[in-house]
Amino acid sequence: MIDDNKNDIAIVVAGGSGKRMGGEIPKQFTELCGRPVLYYCLKAYEESRIDKVVLVCANEYIPLAREIMAGYGLHKTETIIPGGRERYDSVYAGLLAVKEMGGADYVQIHDAARPMVTADMIDAMADAVREDKALVAAVPAKDTVKKADVEGFVIETPRRKSLWSVQTPQVFSYTELMAAYEKMMEDTGRRDVTDDASVIEKYGGGRVRIFEASYDNLKLTTPGDMILAKAILESRGMPESSAAVGGI
Repeated sequence: MIDDNKNDIAIVVAGGSGKRMGGEIPKQFTELCGRPVLYYCLKAYEESRIDKVVLVCANEYIPLAREIMAGYGLHKTETIIPGGRERYDSVYAGLLAVKEMGGADYVQIHDAARPMVTADMIDAMADAVREDKALVAAVPAKDTVKKADVEGFVIETPRRKSLWSVQTPQVFSYTELMAAYEKMMEDTGRRDVTDDASVIEKYGGGRVRIFEASYDNLKLTTPGDMILAKAILESRGMPESSAAVGGI
């Protein structure tokens, strides 16, 4: 349990278009069990020991995001900023916003498309990062993975027990992640990074530890994922009521 005076801030990235979901608006603003998808992860952070939340989303959806924050009493989400073209641009914008807020000791990066995260998981990772400095939520790979060449022929079958499917949150020392991001943003070469841990691995030189998470912490990508998420929420008894606060 956190028993120090360190400052923990979360950056929630909600800038995806959600094209594979097939809706008219980004998936993080669509309805899931009567509430916006975005609500669930922000509610988990609201119930956690994280001090503040920075929300990054497309500029045109900031007014809607503010309505959700006010309507559901999500007071930790004080800062909402526009994102960038790529995910890493949005994360970097969030890191700069944290700097303007006076900085932080630790920062959690989470994707709004993973609404099943829990306050218990958030707090456990906040505890663990104090020792390891860089953590990624992940689960053991369920399937055998093949590595193929450009022609589609298998060239390697990695041992499955060494493979993990990476999720968010990803949690870091703020100063170390910020320094790694600044190096990456100065790099004029290809930024072939797919998550924040990759930035640390490539530009920070640090080691990243796996934090075993839950298969329930799924990413909403297709309509089928929404069905599964609904079942998980119902199994948890959430939400308590389908009626929104504040008329949203």
